[in-house]
Amino acid sequence: MLLEAVIALSIMTVGMLGIFTVLSNSIGASRVSTNQEIAINLAAEGIEVVKSILDKNALLGVAWNLGMTGCGNGCSVQFNSLVLGSSQTNPLKFDPSTGFYGYSNGTNTVFKRQMAIIGIPPGSPSELKVTSTVSWLDRGGIPFSIVLEDRFFDWR
Repeated sequence: MLLEAVIALSIMTVGMLGIFTVLSNSIGASRVSTNQEIAINLAAEGIEVVKSILDKNALLGVAWNLGMTGCGNGCSVQFNSLVLGSSQTNPLKFDPSTGFYGYSNGTNTVFKRQMAIIGIPPGSPSELKVTSTVSWLDRGGIPFSIVLEDRFFDWR
């Protein structure tokens, strides 16, 4: 009788360990998935900020690509940027009071965003290739990155 109880208890313990392992892996995968979603949105925001600057140039009647040079090796933007910033190696901060990511207010996050803008052809471009890269270290120190690219043309 005692042997049967020990065997039954062992079987239950192995089953419970399996359940806890699956739960732990699910929680970790959920966190990675959430970070990927945030990174995609931050990369898209970088592209949208550049588009907003180009639209501002058109409304002001200045050169369509004014302020877009010198960003081939990287520059920074945040949601309210009116111009491109210098290359940024600091992590983005999240401000819980506003719900925005930026470089000035809030607590550091794991995300770093880098923009690159290349004029095509060089010298007098009629096209801009805009790349937004968001990188971060996730669970276990594994590096991840999301890269989005868009192209803008001097059509006006």
